[in-house]
Order: sequence, then structure tokens, then C-alpha cells
Amino acid sequence: MTTTTQEAKPSASSWRGVASEDQDELSEKVSVLLRARSRRLLGDLLRPYRKKIALLVTIIVISNAAALSIPLLVAIGIDEGIPPIRKGGDPTVLLTVVGVILAAAVTQALTRQAFLRLAGTIGQSILLELRRRVFDHFQRLSLSFHEKYTSGRVISRLTSDVESIAELVQSGFDALVKALLTMLGTAVLLLAMDLHLGLVALVPIPLLLLFTRWFRRQSTLVYRRTRETVALVIVHFVESMTGIRAVQAFRRERRNQEIFEQLNDDYRGANARSMQIGATFMTGVKLIGNLTIGGVLLYGGYLAIHGEVLIGVLTAFLLYLRQFYEPMQEVSQFYNTLQSAGAALEKLSGVLEEQPGVPEPREPEALPGGRARGKVRFDGVTFAYVAEMPILPRLDLTIPAGQSVALVGATGAGKTTLAKLISRFYDPTDGRVLLDGVDLRGLDEQTLRQAVVMVTQENFLFSGTVADNIRFGRPDATDHQVREAAKAIGAHEFISALPDGYDTEVGKRGGRMSAGQRQLVAFARAFLADPAVLILDEATSSLDVPSERLVQRALRTILADRTALIIAHRLSTVEIADRVLVMDRGRIVEDGPPAQLIAASGRFAGLHQAWLDSLSQS
Repeated sequence: MTTTTQEAKPSASSWRGVASEDQDELSEKVSVLLRARSRRLLGDLLRPYRKKIALLVTIIVISNAAALSIPLLVAIGIDEGIPPIRKGGDPTVLLTVVGVILAAAVTQALTRQAFLRLAGTIGQSILLELRRRVFDHFQRLSLSFHEKYTSGRVISRLTSDVESIAELVQSGFDALVKALLTMLGTAVLLLAMDLHLGLVALVPIPLLLLFTRWFRRQSTLVYRRTRETVALVIVHFVESMTGIRAVQAFRRERRNQEIFEQLNDDYRGANARSMQIGATFMTGVKLIGNLTIGGVLLYGGYLAIHGEVLIGVLTAFLLYLRQFYEPMQEVSQFYNTLQSAGAALEKLSGVLEEQPGVPEPREPEALPGGRARGKVRFDGVTFAYVAEMPILPRLDLTIPAGQSVALVGATGAGKTTLAKLISRFYDPTDGRVLLDGVDLRGLDEQTLRQAVVMVTQENFLFSGTVADNIRFGRPDATDHQVREAAKAIGAHEFISALPDGYDTEVGKRGGRMSAGQRQLVAFARAFLADPAVLILDEATSSLDVPSERLVQRALRTILADRTALIIAHRLSTVEIADRVLVMDRGRIVEDGPPAQLIAASGRFAGLHQAWLDSLSQS
């Protein structure tokens, strides 16, 4: 399964001959770059909310201050409020302390509610923006990217990865800031209340820091593996369901299940490992905390017996220690969330920094007269999908405006590559493709898409009605214009016979229609878009004979007064072209009107005779 450059790890061959120390150094450099890229994305997402985030921090500080004050108030209540009552005195001090404790508790509750509401609003806004960016960027990336990047990985980026970041934004930062403030505030208060007892309480801190460092390193590796394995599970699931017809036709279910179980087990193993690391850290922290509380109680009890520390202060110490170590467990949970989100951010930032293979021009050029006429020219065009393996070695070709050109030749001759270059799904490796004298690289995307339309044999239909699909390339078209387009290509009759006519839902990928019907709808869509250049890439290959006859008649209407490039193996479609180009290994070996090439007894004549023989045999 392929990935983008950003996600790809160094191949095995790239590691050969490299010392292990160099491998570690290279791996560390890659990790640093990934983290820097992730931080850039996160910072960019958070930047519009700086003021609100500052307000959140203020709210957390107030909330933590209220929580930290309670053990201290308990100490005051015990040491200064209870003794006067024992002596039959005024209970005012104790009642005042209790009242302040209640006020602190209410303050903590109110600030907590305010924090959750504000944090939730900010978090959802960030996630909305992130999803928008990812979806928009995926649509803008070139065809070459999508041919490498599987649909399962696309879904993984928009679902599991975004959800990991959602968890971090909605609860992770709260846990971290709260834990850090609690630990810092507690340490200061412990030392302020009793220096010697405070130092004893803080003795385990170096051990905790080492333990935390170990946890951080282990969880970083584990959570990156977790994100990788869940992506593979999603990829396999999506590809299996997308190709379910082929799966069932070739009885592939058992093998697919075996692959899925292996991938699912890898994901389970990665999650289990992360849970083991988290469990080890949390139980270790709890053990250290309980031992510390025991040590403080023993030493504090000794000091209390000898009158060197008050009972209330000792009680506050024990309460503060409980508050001190509980956030450590929250920190571990936060770090789990952070690592999961960090791995997701690496993937998302990689996609968002992927540059389109066919970038928009910085200063777009205008077509002569402001409208495309349809003259296409290949000027010294060389193209290769893979370096040093050119599909088009060097092509010079001019197609006058309004001319219908048919491309024929064996599979791999370069016909579809030619069509993709005209559509600017790819840019030439060398040379230029010109529309009305303007390099396609100088046209903005909207101008190009209005001028050039391709209809393929895939005839993809989107969820919605038949009218929605015909209107796809021209959303502002009226119902009358939609019907006229359908009539022009011969689709009106079968559409009108559908249960709801033009309002009939086509189903998933047009599954409620036959292949021929889907193709006719695709033709109506192209006709309504009214491009200057129309490319038909095997567009009649899925039609039966009656449908093909309808299309043959419609094609003469569609192709009138526009430049057309027709790629077809069915020579019935080729015959309506003004000109035929026979291609072989990226070169044009025959060029001329169909009748002239048939009379010349060359390659096209042979193809034509073979087609006639097949018709007579059938």
C-alpha cells in the first residue's frame, strides 16, 4: 500500500550499508522534522483563538487556586478553629473557615463549568477548520497524488486522525495545565508550610522525572505504530468493500478475511502495548505516591508527637500529597492522548504540506478573446510517469479548433496519457501543451475546467438525482436546460421512464442504472457543460448495441463546433471523426481522415478490417 512522501519511511534499500549509529541519527532527524511540522500545523490552528486560550488559562488558574486553598483552609480550621471550641470559646473561626471552603468549592465548580463550555466551543471550531482544510486540500491535490494515495488513507485522515486531535483539544490541554499548576502550586505550599517536611515530601521527584522520561520515549514509538496500524485496517476495509463485486466474483472473501485479521491483530497488539506502558506508568506513580504519603505520615507523626508540627499542618500535607500525585496519573493519560494526537498530526500535516503536481499559476493568463475556441497544440512534449521511462518521447501535434480527432492504437501506446495532458491532470516533463496559444500551466483552474471536459468509461455518478448528476458540471442550469441536454444525447426517453423521472435517486455510484444508462447520463453532463474541448476516453465501451446507436447519433450533435479527442477501440465511434491518429509507443505513426487511412492499407486499415470481420462473425 502506497503512501505520500511525507508519510513514507526510508526504504530498505536506502538503509543498506548505513551504520546503526547513522540510522539512529537519521531516524532522530526525521522525527525532529515531523514534530516541527506537526507543531506548525497545531500552532496555525490555535492562532485565531489566542485571546480565548488566554482566558481559558486564567479560568484554570482561578479554579486550581480555589482547589489548592481547601487543604490549607482545613489546616487552619483544625489548628485555629477547633481549639477555641474545645475551651468553650467562640466557634466563629471554624465557621468562617467552613464558609470560605464552601466559597472555594463553588468558585471551583463555576470556573470548571465555564472552562468546559469555552474549551468545547474552541475545540469544535478548531476541528471544523481542520476537517475543512483537509477536505479542501484533498480535492485540490493532483490526480497523480490520488493515484498513489488510497481512499482508505483518505478516510483515515478525516476520521480516526481528526478524532485523535479532537480528544487532545477537548480534554488533553485541560488535564495538562491543571496537572502542572496543581503540582507546582502544591510543591510551593508544602515548602512554605514546613520546609523540612516539604523536602521529605519532594524527595521522590527525581525518580518521577526519570520514570516520566521513560514513559515519554516508549509511548512516542507505540502511538506512532498505533496510528499506522489503524490506517492499514481502514485501508483494507475500504478497498474490500469498494471492490466487493470483484471480491465475491473471485471468491476472495476468505483471503481478505485472513489479511484483515492479521492487520486487526497488529492494531490490537499496538493498542495492547500502549496500554501496558500506560498501566506500568500509572501504577508506578501510584506506588511512589503511596510510599511518599507513608513516609511523610511517619516523619510528620514523629514531629507532631514532639510538638514540632501542628496536626492541621500534617493533615494538609497528606491532602496536598494526594493532590500532587493524582495529577501525575492525569499527565500519563494526557501523554497517551498527546502521542496519539501527535502521530495523527504528523499524518495530517504531511498531507496538508503536500504540493499539487499541477500547481495554480501565480499570475493566470487570459485566453484570447476571453473564451476558449479549442485549438490544441503539443509543442515538443515529453512525458514520463516514472523517470527514464517516457510514455511520450517527444510529441509535436496541432489540433485545429472544431476538429474531431480519434486516437487508436494498442494498449500503452500513450492515448490516455495524451488526454490527461490536455486535461492537465499532469504537466509535461518537457515541452508545452497549449490551448489557443496559451500554455495550460498559465490558465487558472476554473478557466481550464470550463474549456476542457473529459468523459471516461468509468461514468461515475454521485449520490443524488439524475438531474443533479447531469447538472454536475453546470450547477446553475435550469430544469429545462437539463432536459434539453438529455434529449440532445438521446437519454430523455429512458430517464422519463424512471419511477420519478429526472428526480429519481441514482443510488450509490449509479447502481440503480445499467452501464449504458450511466454512460448516457455522463454524456448529458458533458453536453450541458458545453466545453470547447471534449475528450472521450473509451466513453462508449460499456454501451450495448442499441445504446451505442443512440450515442452515435448524439455524438454528431455533441461534437459539432467543438474540438474533440476520441479514444476508442470501437471503430464505429472512430468513423465519425474528422481525423485519425494511430499511436505506437508514444509516437504518431499514421495521421489522416478515416477514409484516407483505410485506403492507404496501413495500420488503421488493418484495424478497420479486423473490426469488420468481428462484426460479420458476430
